[in-house]
Amino acid sequence: MATTLFKFCKPFAIPIRIPTSTTTKRSLIIRTCLTSSSSSQPCIPSYKLWLYNTMSKNKQEFKPKVEGKVGMYVCGVTAYDLSHIGHARVYVTFDLLYRYLRHFGYQVCYVRNFTDVDDKIIARANELGEDPISLSRRYCEEFQRDMVYLHCLPPSFEPRVSDHMLQIIDMIKQILNNGYAYKIDGDVYFNIDKFPEYGRLSGRKLEDNRAGERVAVDSRKKNPADFALWKSAKEGEPFWESPWGPGRPGWHIECSAMSAAYLGYSFDIHGGGVDLVFPHHENEIAQSCAACNQSNISYWIHNGFVTVDSEKMSKSLGNFFTIRQVIDLHHPLALRLFLMGTHYRSPINYSDVQLESASDRIFYIYQGKKQELRIESLTALEKIIRNVLTVLGMMPQSYSEVLQQLREKALKRAKITEDQVLKKIEERTAARRNKEFEKSDAIRKDLAVVGIALMDSADGTTWRPAVPLALQEQQVVAT
Repeated sequence: MATTLFKFCKPFAIPIRIPTSTTTKRSLIIRTCLTSSSSSQPCIPSYKLWLYNTMSKNKQEFKPKVEGKVGMYVCGVTAYDLSHIGHARVYVTFDLLYRYLRHFGYQVCYVRNFTDVDDKIIARANELGEDPISLSRRYCEEFQRDMVYLHCLPPSFEPRVSDHMLQIIDMIKQILNNGYAYKIDGDVYFNIDKFPEYGRLSGRKLEDNRAGERVAVDSRKKNPADFALWKSAKEGEPFWESPWGPGRPGWHIECSAMSAAYLGYSFDIHGGGVDLVFPHHENEIAQSCAACNQSNISYWIHNGFVTVDSEKMSKSLGNFFTIRQVIDLHHPLALRLFLMGTHYRSPINYSDVQLESASDRIFYIYQGKKQELRIESLTALEKIIRNVLTVLGMMPQSYSEVLQQLREKALKRAKITEDQVLKKIEERTAARRNKEFEKSDAIRKDLAVVGIALMDSADGTTWRPAVPLALQEQQVVAT
């Protein structure tokens, strides 16, 4: 790529307008996030961290561009509905990486965006008769609640497309000035024939890109695979003024513009789900390099799908479970542990037995055979295990509170009340006293079937959540 094409390149100079009363304070934070030096000296880790880089197709030793500091951008949700557990896997994965980097002393600037201007948002808003930006704002807030439930730390910044139109328009201007895009009747398209490196992330060839599958069919385009940077306004859609007329940005340009605005054109980690490798991240690379020849991301990291019956979980396929649906019956920490229980790049198959097993493990971690002794033991060992639980995002404010919540979720799944369980325990105790052992065993089994395990001791009988008997049998068959 010829350097002479790049007439305009300003990786740290894009102005950021933040519509809050703390504009000055937050602008200073952003500049601090982008600079290579600060008054405090970051800790330089002595260990080696290896990351699988989708670009190189190999594991590479992690070496940040600025010693002791990390810039990380993760593509966020398109906010038009409640998020499903496929989304949860992405953000638990990168929350774990974020926590790990911070634990070892790196100063991390973590940016995760919200897409609040998009075809899907507009379509959903029209269905509901609601303003698209208002609808998206509502679902952004719901997403943030989900992240709190899942113990995901808030990122350093959560930029939204609607707040960054100036940066997006500015980047499109750069791409046009550098000869990588063209205008047609108020639309602006990226010309992929001008970018011979297109496909290096995904390994796809240009001839593999068939129009209509991942890009809109438009006979006006020079190449059917050219993608929109700016879309001219259509009736009933939100729009913003631009040098090309009123309209709104294409999907891919937003992340290029916002990542550059907060982290510069050259930073350490760019992440997301494996479904974003093509076309989204491939197009981001093309756009960012076309805007600035200094654009360079060191590590492209992608997590695997959550599958249902070996198919990707997605809203478009209608086979998804929302985070809210799952945590209505299972503790959020059980969902987090389930999502962490498989290597992050491998697909993970959603099933009731997996979540029941995760719930069982969580209960065991915080309790044990005798609650009082186990809690005392945890307290004594807290200095040792606190760091591990914190890095994993599994450190609760109260062990006893989590144990109680796990019991409540188990009762809800079993469709039984605690009073009913206690009554069954009384009946079983009476049966044992009367040596009616068949009746006693039947009561224990009936409760085990719905996931309630009875624990006998010298002090009497108590109960705890457990994997339902039928699911235990499935586990045995599977192994």
